[in-house]
Amino acid sequence: MTQNSKTILISQANIVNEGKQFIGDIYISEGRIQQIAEKLDVAADKTIDATGLTLLPGMIDDQVHFREPGLTHKGDINSESKAALAGGTTSFMEMPNVKPTTTTIKDLEDKYQIGAEKSWTNYSFYFGATNDNLEELKQVNPRNVCGVKIFMGASTGNMLVDREQALRDIFTHSPTLITTHCEDTPMIKQLEEKYIQKYGEDVPIEAHPDIRCREACYKSSSFAVQLAKETGARLHVLHITTAEELELFEPGPLDNKKITAEACTHHLWFTDEDYATRGTLIKCNPAVKKQSDRDAIRQAVIDGRIDVIATDHAPHLWEEKQNKYFSAPAGLPQVQQSLSALLDMVHEGVFDIELVVQKNSHDVAKLYEIEDRGYIREGYWADLVLVDMNKPHTDDKEHNLYKCQWSPWEGHTFKSSVISTIVSGELKYHQGEFADFNPGLRLMFDR
Repeated sequence: MTQNSKTILISQANIVNEGKQFIGDIYISEGRIQQIAEKLDVAADKTIDATGLTLLPGMIDDQVHFREPGLTHKGDINSESKAALAGGTTSFMEMPNVKPTTTTIKDLEDKYQIGAEKSWTNYSFYFGATNDNLEELKQVNPRNVCGVKIFMGASTGNMLVDREQALRDIFTHSPTLITTHCEDTPMIKQLEEKYIQKYGEDVPIEAHPDIRCREACYKSSSFAVQLAKETGARLHVLHITTAEELELFEPGPLDNKKITAEACTHHLWFTDEDYATRGTLIKCNPAVKKQSDRDAIRQAVIDGRIDVIATDHAPHLWEEKQNKYFSAPAGLPQVQQSLSALLDMVHEGVFDIELVVQKNSHDVAKLYEIEDRGYIREGYWADLVLVDMNKPHTDDKEHNLYKCQWSPWEGHTFKSSVISTIVSGELKYHQGEFADFNPGLRLMFDR
């Protein structure tokens, strides 16, 4: 692959969209889907015979950490978006805990400039709230910024928002939706001291879900929900990990909800039993917890208490992850594996593929009010991924595109494979090869 084609015809794909599956053709021109039909007789610069393949809307990941600026030894916007592209993700929303933190309008726009120069996929960036940047936050433009991020649990630099009045002011005045990381830091600090007294520096990784405990998650999440109800804020609670927290959210369709929740792929897959073999590779905040929690979160995806699925992709160097418990950083990379992992769950009967599409594309677009993306519709941007549901591949370092060059799935054989990814009408990844680099587009929001 070299130059991108201006027009593309996808022929005889099994199209999964808006709760239905059907065999059909799609014609793409000027970046958008121009026609969808059972059979099209049109000329195109590039024709993809998709017989036997499944066509999905590209995944929209509403929570990633691509580490740029300031932490680019771990990953950067170019390397991690390229991995996302190979994994079937066509758009991402990236978090503000970088260096410098994205807590001023200037730093936010500087980051958008990096995206415009380096991102393989479409992109948006969150504005980060602090205890004292309310006036800056009020200037956020809801038309071209995905949202405001509040760390109600420890984070980088000064990004922990732990003053109740500051939180109340942010919830009252945020010009766009608020996303939260919910863990109660004082409770966690007390448990850390308890385990240090018992183990010194040799705290076992199996203690992680006890230290980053379920009570700390529920206390913080329930407070966020309470604030949203009192202020009328539009709240989206990220990476739910406990069965108890699910009680805070209403089941059913996303429409008209003002308080919503997200689950991450690793919390839908791993359990505390996996610490024995994966160790610090699955150390993340909030922590992977019990199988009963995992199963409850899976059921919440089905009943609608969980509205979207994301990755919380957070790369760290392999060497960093080999440290003892307190020195090993929290977070794991997975944008290249997430769709394959979810399709394994389809094979296992956990979810149907229409639900995976709904939670990774349709409802992300609906929740964030993304303009003309997230669906396979005429007139919409052509953000698409072709997968072979019956082509296994094994996750290994050789094919891993992250700068950190590892994933927690290493050695696992997935049952499906991503064949092609189209971003804003450009075929950027096809059968293991990449087109010449051309940046994706800034997401816009219909607000």
